[in-house]
Amino acid sequence: MNQPLAYVHPGAKIAKNVVIEPFTTIHNNVIIGEGTWIGSNVTIMEGARIGKNCSIFPGSVISAVPQDLKYNDEDTLTIIGDNVTIRECVTINRGTTDKMKTVVGDHCLIMAYCHIAHDCVVGDYCIFSNNTTLAGHITVGDYVVLAGMTAVHQFCSIGNHAFVTGGSLVRKDVPPFVKAGREPLSYVGINSVGLRRRGFTTDKIREIQDIYRILYQKNYNNTQAAGIIEAEMEATHERDEILQFIKDSQRGIMKGYFKSN
Repeated sequence: MNQPLAYVHPGAKIAKNVVIEPFTTIHNNVIIGEGTWIGSNVTIMEGARIGKNCSIFPGSVISAVPQDLKYNDEDTLTIIGDNVTIRECVTINRGTTDKMKTVVGDHCLIMAYCHIAHDCVVGDYCIFSNNTTLAGHITVGDYVVLAGMTAVHQFCSIGNHAFVTGGSLVRKDVPPFVKAGREPLSYVGINSVGLRRRGFTTDKIREIQDIYRILYQKNYNNTQAAGIIEAEMEATHERDEILQFIKDSQRGIMKGYFKSN
């Protein structure tokens, strides 16, 4: 531990091979796993649980109290998985009584100046580009990419393998496997590049495309489309995941794109 000018509270539990650079502050009730590097001028506050082999760059603040007027000093957590990279000046707030925790999964890359608010749950292998902002109570699946300066409304959900283009305002739920863009945010196709990189076959990608053609290009409402997909498409993991996402959506899913006259 390289910390001649750092402060580590005696109640923090730090693995022996963690590197802590100068001018960093680590509060009480913090746990940091093996192989993690903490850059200079980082603040890690109470309730942080940081996994193994993470990198946290200068200026980041992890597990600060929520920016929520309902918060009343409850004992909540911020949980960061293994092999997570958190770049400069990222802020991740701990949970409220809603979920009691904010979670970032394994193998994520959170780029500079991102903000993840209270009670968000982020899956594994996600990439958030610079200045991406998540409001409270957001659920993000695995392998999601949010391009730079994306802002996500509270209580939204984003499905597995989704890609959201830069500068987007996410006001509705984004289903799995899709690309989302334009304003207002709309379906613009399947995230075929990302799916191929992750081993999806051509046939599987075509199956997903066929499902979304029914949902977004056949002029059905969501209930009608879901019924047709369930009745006419072969039952597969991907089909069932899409149908379950539609069923569970609380804010409603984003619309298809219609060109204005």
